[in-house]
Amino acid sequence: MKNSPFIYGTTVINDAFINRKDEIRKLSDNLTGGINTALISPRRWGKSSLVEKTVAKIGKNNKKIRIAVIDLFTVSSEEQFMEKFARELIKASSSKWQEWARNARTFFKMLLPKIQIGIDPVNDFSISFNWEDIKKNEDEILDLAETIAKQKKIKMIVCIDEFQNIANFNNFESFEKKLRAIWQRQQDVTYCIYGSRRHMMKDIFNNPSKPFYRFGDIVLLQKIARDEWIRFISRSFTRTDKQITNDDAALITDLMQCHSWYVQQLAHYTWNLTTDRATKDIIKKALSELINANTPFYQKETETLSTTQLNLLIAVLNGESRLTSVSAMTTYRLGTPRNASKNKTILMNNDIIQEKKEGFEFVDPAFELWFRHTFLNQPIHKYFED
Repeated sequence: MKNSPFIYGTTVINDAFINRKDEIRKLSDNLTGGINTALISPRRWGKSSLVEKTVAKIGKNNKKIRIAVIDLFTVSSEEQFMEKFARELIKASSSKWQEWARNARTFFKMLLPKIQIGIDPVNDFSISFNWEDIKKNEDEILDLAETIAKQKKIKMIVCIDEFQNIANFNNFESFEKKLRAIWQRQQDVTYCIYGSRRHMMKDIFNNPSKPFYRFGDIVLLQKIARDEWIRFISRSFTRTDKQITNDDAALITDLMQCHSWYVQQLAHYTWNLTTDRATKDIIKKALSELINANTPFYQKETETLSTTQLNLLIAVLNGESRLTSVSAMTTYRLGTPRNASKNKTILMNNDIIQEKKEGFEFVDPAFELWFRHTFLNQPIHKYFED
């Protein structure tokens, strides 16, 4: 049995990675050229996959560059940040796990790290510190990448995912200032910072009042082009001994509006249901499976929304562009202009809707289909009608 050629829910760096040659070139040029970079896009557009693909290529071609990839998704305090930051940098300092403990003790002058290595060193390596010592000498950890680079005569690239989570730390404003003050002085370290909360990331790097304003280059990730998706879907079916027409590959792409996660998911469900050749009926069934699989998440998301916020989403679906106009507020019961404006901001900050050239649109195409069906009673499969 062949494995599905379509991957979602995890980072993609091999056959399931689609093009992005220009983005890889730009990001690679930045990171190897010492340009700190903030990568910003809505959730599930492939930021993490792009970074991992790029740094894997850099690491393969540049033996004097060490790379650390740090995910802050589960990190909720400054202490956790410090320990995870130090652990991943120590692991990146050498390809031999036997050297990690020795390196850790060499790189620190004031701090005494506690090190544990389990049966599986890659996954069972941990480093911890006395918190009182960290508070007195936290600069040693924040400057660790530079220390490693200087001692080993190398360059370091530090990639930090879900960076916006530092806003959940106590006294995060002062911590953010300290990060910027130390990192901007480093000569042999380049940072790639990205996260899934687009508006928080934009505020961190675009707001003149924030410490990370103009920290480096800002890359706004765009959707993968429609033609690229069609070619990728068609070729992926062919190399796994199944067939799909370009028109049906285009249907999958258009239904999911070139959204990386959902194109991969719908293509996977379609591929999985196909014995020899995909058809529109199979795609229709696959779409139902996709909506059903995601329904619990969509239900949870709408349960947190107020009535006026739900009404505003209905207005967006109906093409209303002037959400604070008297007509829109009356027709859709949006409340006062202030309330409508506040709800619009909340929905945009939560990446539920986004501005387009004229008006607004849903960020998540599958959520839009589910919402239309649930709140407007529109059939999911109406898009298959001739």
